[in-house]
Amino acid sequence: MMRIMPYRTVKHAGLTIEGLSLAGVQTYWRVPELKIGFDLGGCPWQFLSTPNWFISHTHLDHISMLPLLVGRRYFLGQTPPKIYLPHEAVRPVEIILAQYRRLDRGRYEAELIGVEPGDEIRIGRELIVEVVEVDHYPVGLGYIAWNIRRKLREEFQHLSQEEIRNLAVAGTEVSRELRRPQVAYLGDTSPRGLDRNPTMYEAQILIAEMTFLSEDDDDTLAILSKRRHMHLRHFIERRELFKNELIIASHISTRYHPKQAAAIVEQAIPDMLDGRLRLIM
Repeated sequence: MMRIMPYRTVKHAGLTIEGLSLAGVQTYWRVPELKIGFDLGGCPWQFLSTPNWFISHTHLDHISMLPLLVGRRYFLGQTPPKIYLPHEAVRPVEIILAQYRRLDRGRYEAELIGVEPGDEIRIGRELIVEVVEVDHYPVGLGYIAWNIRRKLREEFQHLSQEEIRNLAVAGTEVSRELRRPQVAYLGDTSPRGLDRNPTMYEAQILIAEMTFLSEDDDDTLAILSKRRHMHLRHFIERRELFKNELIIASHISTRYHPKQAAAIVEQAIPDMLDGRLRLIM
């Protein structure tokens, strides 16, 4: 099938990361196996099947295609999507969808769920998405998808299945929860947003922004301070902190041509963090 809107695909550890991010233009990612997506600055037709979306913030390059997702899912006979977004954005988005109903005479139905740092959303039996605070404006959120497993407590491992079942029926907690950070989505942020969430460094897969790459422009540092974004040097400075198996760096500024951006990063980090760093443009 032809891709009307482009996206890149990276596979790792049984998961597929699909998406694309270009600063100020569009950002959209999904993990189809987990039935979750992050940000809706674009929406390839293939992404319509994903039912759960987590919005990091409300800049247009991260949210502009939300109405299209909602409207097209109804058109295709799919259930309304669940869209998790900052609390203060819920009412404005409700108004936007209402106006699209007037313009389109269509059904723009979605479950808009306001979230804040500290919230945990269960998606199925084996996935919890944690909401964390990053450092962007007006409000910046990041998300950590935790793989959840239950393991029999050590003190009961010598018992038979019948004995364990009897304990459970009697109300004894026979298992404990094991959590593993599977996918972390940083969203737009200054390095402070990464540092205040150390689990981001531990997640199996990290999707991060790397907006600026060089120090050549006089306004680069000022822009970083004002707009709260990440720079290539922030990755170099934190090299020893990254324990991730895969780091996807994207959201590159449009001031860089893709070949130029790749050359700058490869010169600065020749081993690409032991081969774990992937630049997506």
